[in-house]
Amino acid sequence: MALYAAAAAVLAGVESRQGSIKGLVYASSFQNVKQLYALVCETQRYSAVLDSVISSAGLLRAEKKLRPHLAKVLVYELLLGRGFRGGGGRWKPLLNRHQARLKAELARLKVHRGVSRNEDLLEAGGGPGAASQVPRFVRVNTLKTCSDDAIDYFKRQGFSYQGRASSLEDLRALKGKCFLLDPLLPELLVFPAQTDLHEHPLYQAGHLILQDKASCLPAMLLAPPPGSHVIDACAAPGNKTSHLAALLKNQGKIFAFDLDAKRLASMATLLARAGVSCCQLAEEDFLAVSPSDQRYRQRLVYSTCSICQEENEDVVQEALQQSSGTFRLVPVLPSWPHRGLNIFPGAEHCLRASPETTLTGGFFIAVLERVEVPSSVSQAKVSAPELRSSPSPAPKRKRRRRNAAAAAASSTLPCTKQEGN
Repeated sequence: MALYAAAAAVLAGVESRQGSIKGLVYASSFQNVKQLYALVCETQRYSAVLDSVISSAGLLRAEKKLRPHLAKVLVYELLLGRGFRGGGGRWKPLLNRHQARLKAELARLKVHRGVSRNEDLLEAGGGPGAASQVPRFVRVNTLKTCSDDAIDYFKRQGFSYQGRASSLEDLRALKGKCFLLDPLLPELLVFPAQTDLHEHPLYQAGHLILQDKASCLPAMLLAPPPGSHVIDACAAPGNKTSHLAALLKNQGKIFAFDLDAKRLASMATLLARAGVSCCQLAEEDFLAVSPSDQRYRQRLVYSTCSICQEENEDVVQEALQQSSGTFRLVPVLPSWPHRGLNIFPGAEHCLRASPETTLTGGFFIAVLERVEVPSSVSQAKVSAPELRSSPSPAPKRKRRRRNAAAAAASSTLPCTKQEGN
């Protein structure tokens, strides 16, 4: 049913800090705005409860086609809402297969927390949701301006600049019209949570990009020098693409792939507003391109705006196994407090982010680099796309395809660079 897909898309957009619930609901193509808004709000209100039930029931492991945000909406309807609307379409029989297990996990959670009603689970969680306390991060678009000029503009508007933050506590303490410079990213301004800048003239002119801090890390860690060729394999809605263009100083080339024509059209508008001139858009499946193409080499950054192991560490582990030593995980940002789950050697080199641990949206990042191989090994065997699409039995190939080409909402960003082009 279109309602559930639309609700999942809005939840993903809110989690990746693309906008507010109301703004994303009104920007969607779903006609019944009130119905969509109510479903998203209720699903988000029970988000922590739903995450716990879905994880304990192993739903995403059993149903690999089911994306996390859609699963959350559907499980809310099944367990906490009014039941599936309009018959539930193809999702009702899928969820019904797991209904007994999901209900059992919800009951077990109530027993564990010593409550009897669904509403009591919210009180047992205590306090406002951590996601609502995430600061408003604003990336200065260096293709059009610089941090100093943006800071001066806000100061003239009556904002109080507090300098560069030294810790997460500085970010937590932000209130009113105070703002800081992020301690890690020099072009990232930090405002108190819930600060709304969608109508700000600098944002509307493309001088500012409203982008969560965790979402800024993939481009920063890829660090392509001007002149590089960069592949953005699932590019829409385009915030990370515009960040890559800023790092390239519009010198070089970004090949941006996405399967959704509407999202690509929106992305083209965003990139034009941001002054990006080095990007070539393609409505195409990146996994279908030639693995021998010399553009797809060197360094790869895999990222999702998901905290599910199935989309993160499990994908990286399988990719490393499939590459047979062609790629290695790169240790990055040793001071970052939240690391990958310890499920395979080296997983601690991956980065995780969450409202609770890093004051950002939920995110995962892994940086992989090509290992030097003997010259006798053919280039086709060591090319980046073959990391996920080498010949194998059909079920495994389809599974890798699903994992690597994550939903557009999760903004998976496998990227490569090629020096000197």
